[in-house]
Amino acid sequence: MAANDTTPLIEKRSIDYIPEAERHGRLFSQFTLWMGANLQITAIVTGALAVVLGGDVFWSLIGLLIGQLIGGGVMALHAAQGPKLGLPQMISSRVQFGVYGAAIPIVLVCLMYLGFTATGTVLSGQALGQLFGVSDSVGILIFASVIVLVTVLGYRVIHFIGRVASLIGVVAFVYLFSRLMSQTDVGALLQIRHFSWSSFLLAVSLAASWQIAFGPYVADYSRYLPSHTSSVKTFLAAGAGSVIGAQVAMVLGVFAAAISNGQFAGHEVAYIVGLSGTGATAALLYFSIAFGKVTISTLNSYGSFMCIATIISGFRGRLEVTRLQRLVFVLLIVGTATLIALLGQHSFLGAFKSFILFLLAFFTPWSAINLVDYYCITRERYDVPALADPNGRYGRWNLLGISVYVFGVLVQLPFISTKFYTGPLVAALGDVDISWIIGLVLPAALYYVCAKKWHGTVPDHLILPKEQGASPTTNGLAAQA
Repeated sequence: MAANDTTPLIEKRSIDYIPEAERHGRLFSQFTLWMGANLQITAIVTGALAVVLGGDVFWSLIGLLIGQLIGGGVMALHAAQGPKLGLPQMISSRVQFGVYGAAIPIVLVCLMYLGFTATGTVLSGQALGQLFGVSDSVGILIFASVIVLVTVLGYRVIHFIGRVASLIGVVAFVYLFSRLMSQTDVGALLQIRHFSWSSFLLAVSLAASWQIAFGPYVADYSRYLPSHTSSVKTFLAAGAGSVIGAQVAMVLGVFAAAISNGQFAGHEVAYIVGLSGTGATAALLYFSIAFGKVTISTLNSYGSFMCIATIISGFRGRLEVTRLQRLVFVLLIVGTATLIALLGQHSFLGAFKSFILFLLAFFTPWSAINLVDYYCITRERYDVPALADPNGRYGRWNLLGISVYVFGVLVQLPFISTKFYTGPLVAALGDVDISWIIGLVLPAALYYVCAKKWHGTVPDHLILPKEQGASPTTNGLAAQA
């Protein structure tokens, strides 16, 4: 499973099926990629929100861990699809939604990528601004330029950056934890236990939403692994890296917020770095924060490019993506995210909390439908060439999948509690937001019952495209359909 020395540095494929001859990589790279993606400042801020918004340290830590395990399990189940199908994650949604219908959740995924890229760019801009002695806005522009470069280079470079980010992140977090422990009576903080269902479930929701949000693109980064790669091992490698990285970062955020005396909100990066002092050490930490954000921001930008290509190819049936077109797509995506970051940088913390919790309502039902169909209905038996044929097995619009998805979104509305919208049942539940639980369980159960009775034709086995003669610059799915 070692990488092929002839594999080009700049990725040639886009949303194509990856032929077996081009498969490469190791499971350990899944662990390091997702650990590096989570050992970063936005995860610290997410953990801190559990305390900033009213929770105590002890129950916030427990709630965050439970959320990581639930959401990380969902995320890792998506990761396991990559080696088997050799496809980006959202293309497989055509099985459940139809070749055209899959555009519905994909558009929402693109909005998610823009939001997460923008919020991450704000924090990275703060770090680079402090590091180079420039304004936060200039720091945002510097960071955006780096993201464009790495995204255009593609898969191999992204995994390499993930390995480096994991190493730098581990060193930085070990140092920050040692400094925090030397300045804080951790035992005293853990002794303060005021349990509140609303605060506890907020912590669970923050962590679960963080993990579930990776679901729409996690298979994009496992699709190059050889097809014989164990699904269980892929699940464990990606899930463990993501859960461990996120929990470590969020624990640091919880303790930092608890000792900040209200100084954390609005000055997140400066406060975290301030735990270590000033001078060269502070400069190195600013660099590690910015570099840590490169991984996840690149994943978001790369995922946006894949989604846009998937939408276009669904309606055109064939899509050739040249390197120039790839660059144009990436510039538009990162440019839009950068504009959002520049406009919203001064009201980041509260907007971010509302954003991730509200967005969760649109992704939990998609995730539930995709996983139930893959593991329980079709049982990994996809007709991959038919995914590019609107007149084929999966059709243009799958009314069953679309209807259950719409139901999954609507059924959550009474239970959502964000600044954007608060449902009518939230107050009766003590201001507890349980929408994500509803959005996972009910659509999964409904889709399972309906699909067992009315599903379309399922192949007897997994059908893959013929690999000989496929052009690396074209959509292999369409070429073989």
